[in-house]
Amino acid sequence: MTTDGLVIGVVTGVTPDKWVRTWHDRMPEAALRIEAITDEQAGPALGDTLDMAFARLPVDGVEAGELHVIPLWEETPVVVAAKDHPIKVFDTVTLADIADEELYPGWDDATLDIVAAGHGVARMPQAVLRATGRRDVVGRPITDAEPTRIGLVWRRTTEGPLVDEFIGIVRGRTANSSRGSAEPPAPQPKPRRVAKESKARPKRAGQQRKRRQTR
Repeated sequence: MTTDGLVIGVVTGVTPDKWVRTWHDRMPEAALRIEAITDEQAGPALGDTLDMAFARLPVDGVEAGELHVIPLWEETPVVVAAKDHPIKVFDTVTLADIADEELYPGWDDATLDIVAAGHGVARMPQAVLRATGRRDVVGRPITDAEPTRIGLVWRRTTEGPLVDEFIGIVRGRTANSSRGSAEPPAPQPKPRRVAKESKARPKRAGQQRKRRQTR
């Protein structure tokens, strides 16, 4: 971690824009650099070139006890095939529907090139397929496959006020939260109560004369 900012890794399919905007609004003097990484790069880079990362769980190459993890959302799994593959006529498929297909692991461009040429299918998170922007393949959700999960992760040895601030942003804490770096607003003074004017009835003329005579 640099002294004036954070470096956050982001795997394919994750868009951290909302948290980045909040950081810039709340911490204009602290830099925040976003680096695109692969799933395989997340583990080795944490604590080295990255302070934190939005990664798929579990993170490869790192023991679970070495990391702090904030689980975020689940991703829909899809099967990806050539545009003219029979799955294109279905809205969704099951694992049984694709059991006889030749399955290629991974979701890099090389794998997608093989699939687009009509040689087998691939399986990946729906967000990854959308991020590729490929128009030569078709994807369909697999209804009975285990979803993947995205989480914010960082090593237990990585700490500091900037890390705490980013954690708060991801968790949805406001700038005035007790865990935030911003000072809470000063208490507002209670409005003063204005005394009502007295509405004493005017004295009668006879009472005024009697009071003069007794003096």
